[in-house]
Amino acid sequence: MGVLKSFFSPESVAIIGASKTPGKIGHAIVKNIIGSGYSREIYPVNPREKEIEGLKCYPDIAFIEKKVDLAVISVPAAGAVKVAGQCGRAGVKSLVVVSAGFKEVGKEGLALEKELVRICREYGMRLLGPNCVGIMDTHVPINASFSEGFPAAGNIAFISQSGAMLVAILDWSRSTGIGFSKIISLGNKADLTESDFIGDAADDPNTRVILCYIEDIADGKHFLKIAREASVKKPVIILKSGTSQAGAQAASSHTGALAGSNLAYDTAFRQSGIIRASTMADLFDLAVAFSSQPVPGGSRVAVVTNAGGPGIVTTDSIEDTGLTMSRFNKNTIEALRSGLPVESNIYNPVDVLGDAKTDRFSLAMNSVLADENVDSLVVLICPTAVTEAEETARSIVEAHRSRPDKPVFAALMGGESLAGGSAVLSAAGVPSYTFPETAVSVISGMTRYSRLRQKSEALAAEKLSGVDPRVVKEIFGKVKEEGRLVLLGSESSLVAGAYGIPAAPVRLAASPDEAALIAGEMGYPLVLKVASPKILHKTDVGGVKIGIKTAEEVREGFMGIMENVYRHFPRTAIHGIEVQKMMPGGTELIIGMSRDVQFGPLIAFGLGGIYVNLLKDVAFRLADGLTRREVLAMISETKASTLLRGYRGEEPADIEAIIDIILRTAALVTDFPTIAEMDINPVFAYSKGASALDIKITVS
Repeated sequence: MGVLKSFFSPESVAIIGASKTPGKIGHAIVKNIIGSGYSREIYPVNPREKEIEGLKCYPDIAFIEKKVDLAVISVPAAGAVKVAGQCGRAGVKSLVVVSAGFKEVGKEGLALEKELVRICREYGMRLLGPNCVGIMDTHVPINASFSEGFPAAGNIAFISQSGAMLVAILDWSRSTGIGFSKIISLGNKADLTESDFIGDAADDPNTRVILCYIEDIADGKHFLKIAREASVKKPVIILKSGTSQAGAQAASSHTGALAGSNLAYDTAFRQSGIIRASTMADLFDLAVAFSSQPVPGGSRVAVVTNAGGPGIVTTDSIEDTGLTMSRFNKNTIEALRSGLPVESNIYNPVDVLGDAKTDRFSLAMNSVLADENVDSLVVLICPTAVTEAEETARSIVEAHRSRPDKPVFAALMGGESLAGGSAVLSAAGVPSYTFPETAVSVISGMTRYSRLRQKSEALAAEKLSGVDPRVVKEIFGKVKEEGRLVLLGSESSLVAGAYGIPAAPVRLAASPDEAALIAGEMGYPLVLKVASPKILHKTDVGGVKIGIKTAEEVREGFMGIMENVYRHFPRTAIHGIEVQKMMPGGTELIIGMSRDVQFGPLIAFGLGGIYVNLLKDVAFRLADGLTRREVLAMISETKASTLLRGYRGEEPADIEAIIDIILRTAALVTDFPTIAEMDINPVFAYSKGASALDIKITVS
């Protein structure tokens, strides 16, 4: 448990604000701690009482003779801050502040919360809350909360940012028989966050699966580190609410326009091995499955049914969710052929027919589970006149016990006549549902986790040669001095070059003659562009000339661009004209970055040029921990990958060169947090190498 041991397994607990009055929060906490079976020291604290629930009551924590591990504070917010100071002086290790009235109520509450955190840090105390329900551990046991009732002991850790959600789930769980190992109400997360408790639960021997309901993540980098470590050990399933674009940055680049806060969470969860649930039902369906079933070895699903229609529905659902129907080996097919009626379907889905009794189900289940081409099994039971619900349910349990390495699920597609079978399965820890789509959805989630766990790797930073941060620092220093937020094309080209990103050469000219001189040194053909951060769409105002082939065309082009721009923007500052080497055509791509509030740089890749916003063929990854293998996976998610591999006889592009540019872009934006947005659009991909044409960098 480490630093959180004094929360979950304290040697002593003080309840400050304890009360004798039923209905008061301070009374509920005392009753809950006693009622949970907590067998160590309990100290109620209230200066107006001598005794509460048969326990001696103290006027102040300073009067308690022994050291207190955990103090649960239930007094008004202003008083809670004062009490925290008293706890610090008394040597308390940890605080649970259930009191409301902190940052959730506004400016004054925020000031109180900051002072509460300051006091905790001064005395080295850790803080859960404020504005939380409390904390529970069913195996210690302890219920240091004001919730109604105490859950059954189990192996699911549940961490919730919403207190109301938490108490509702606890109440629901008592009617379903779901057990928990730990329950944590995060409240305002002034100190300890979901990351701390995910890390703790990952090392808890009583926890098999970790569930979270969260509304935001305060420290994205810390979360990613903890989540990557935890998800290798145990499934971490998160329901993240607030999926709108709110919270995403106002974007001026293509990448920023395509990215959003919800997409960043999706990307972060996927890269750190977390399963994202879409609904509360999804969250707990997955939790129950992971708590009782093994992780599937692959995506191949077998179906055994006593009705053809449900078998077809299940098959459709399996294929729709990206799973695959198992293809049985010869031994399995022969075993089914010899043991089932001639009318049965012996291929997947296996139809044992409507008159099937337990023996027929048992033969089919054991045969397919023994097949190495089967990773999971779904058993469908429809009620007929001869269906043996309870006996067949027991045979499902026995089949699962014979092959405990493969998950087994059931769909008992009926009501009262199948209730006994459902009870048998539930008692044995075999998940059962009314309809097969839920079972398939759960298998899909478990299979996603299996893939994520299999591909987990050490996220060592890629070693890149030819990187010179000093050049970038100098350029950013100059931009800052001039009060600009957008780099000129020539500056962006130098920044890219400093990190080894191949780009078409760009130089800035202040006069027609200087432009002609640069052109002579650079070589033809060339492109001329107006250099002004204020002009976003240069082509629209005649600010671009392409295909320049002579010095005279350079001079004429220079003057023509200046005239065009001044006509449209007479008061706009022009830094000059950029002279750029014209590159041969290639596959047009975009590589970009938008900085997410929680998780930092979000890297984009996809088809570029004028089609980027139209087609939106873009995949995203976080720069944090980005590896070569992850970049290759990102590329493969786009239609651009089809073009890069060579489409309709075209020569394949140099994908390694593209991977290298993406990794170098990730390194650049990670090393320089001042980069708010970056677009390289287009990047031309060639059969050998690649080149960036237009690079836009915006700094904060």
